[in-house]
Amino acid sequence: MITYLDRVAIASAAGDLVKALNLQSVADLKWAFTAFALAYALFEVPTGWMGDVHGPRRALMRIVLWWSGFTVLTAAAGLQWGSVTLGLGFLVTVRLLFGMGEAGAYPNITRALHNWLPLQERGRGQGLVWFFGKLMGGATPFLWTLLVVGTSFTPAVLGWRGAFCVFGVVGILWCLAFTRWFRDRPEQHPGVNVAELELIRQDRHDHHEHHHGVPWRRIITNGNFLILCLMYATQAYGWYFNITYLPQFLERQYGLPNSSMLGALYKGGPLLMGALGCLIGGMITDAIIRRTGDRRRARRLCGWVGHSTCVACFLICPFVPNAFTFFVVVSLAAFCTDLTVPSAWATCQDIGGRYAATIGAFMNMGAGLAGALAGWITGSILEHTIAAKATALGVAATSLTAEQTTAALLHGYHINFFSFAALYAVAFFCWFKIDPCQPIEPERPATT
Repeated sequence: MITYLDRVAIASAAGDLVKALNLQSVADLKWAFTAFALAYALFEVPTGWMGDVHGPRRALMRIVLWWSGFTVLTAAAGLQWGSVTLGLGFLVTVRLLFGMGEAGAYPNITRALHNWLPLQERGRGQGLVWFFGKLMGGATPFLWTLLVVGTSFTPAVLGWRGAFCVFGVVGILWCLAFTRWFRDRPEQHPGVNVAELELIRQDRHDHHEHHHGVPWRRIITNGNFLILCLMYATQAYGWYFNITYLPQFLERQYGLPNSSMLGALYKGGPLLMGALGCLIGGMITDAIIRRTGDRRRARRLCGWVGHSTCVACFLICPFVPNAFTFFVVVSLAAFCTDLTVPSAWATCQDIGGRYAATIGAFMNMGAGLAGALAGWITGSILEHTIAAKATALGVAATSLTAEQTTAALLHGYHINFFSFAALYAVAFFCWFKIDPCQPIEPERPATT
């Protein structure tokens, strides 16, 4: 939940950051959005490997402490430090280091679930983890409105800088509780009894094995694994819109007031629906396994249904007549995207085994790189349509009226929506080739 609270907050703060940094529009924040996603992607594999070697407990402690510190530092953007203004370059640097710190969170959670859950509960476990993450992402605009903006019923409690500081402290408090309670393996926890250990170890042979050298060549040349990474990257490209440009799109294109709780619902609604998709997707994939024992069908079904629906949703987006209809369509797309997430991460456990964190890190790295590309390309298309509008009118881009800029941005958003649909189509076809029954390294019987 805290990963999404800190990750999504910058989208809610985009308007404040544009003002604090004296920028023209949210398109100027593209490098800040891109920096986070790029660093998040590049450091996924090293941090996932760390969890496989040293255990997820140590890795997650380092991850949360690091990103919490840079969440606090985000509050300094736009401040004067002597004769130096901490401008856009400072924000980009902080977001780069933030992404570096948060990298590996979900791969290490995946390794923890692999250690703690029986095979037939992996999908539900992943679904619950992502449910609460997306739930917090969807609730963040509401929290932001209550704490920072205020409503007609309640005054603002914090400024936007204060909110980033509070959110960072929450992560530090979590670390204190986590280090006291969590253990890497169930046999290390004093609260786990013999019956529970037998249930967890049922139908698996790797519970005694320690991590040895990672078979890097086997991983990066495995076609099944590469198709899984391609699927996750293409579906992530369109999803990143929800945590970057969506709030400003709704404010500028549909005039939703920043202080409106309805506006907060529209901004957070896609992630709330995504949370529900994660929960239902995890339940569906595990239910199919329990009834049929068919892991291929269990993992693929949500992918086929989810990603084909996403294609239709983003093809519809440019033609919706009002904010409510857009909210419904983009929320359905988010629900269907996240319907596939438990199956994707459960497949990481299926094919990764004792290398589950490393496999998950590679997959999430692809998604992060796609997110970085999406942040940059989306912003570049918006900048291009503004420049094209100015050229057509024979004026400088900075001389466009607010109405002219809004119209130019709308055309750019429509181009982006069509690109999202195209990539979701690629994700749909990838599921025909993903096989959770073909592990990277076959499990060997445990030695005593």
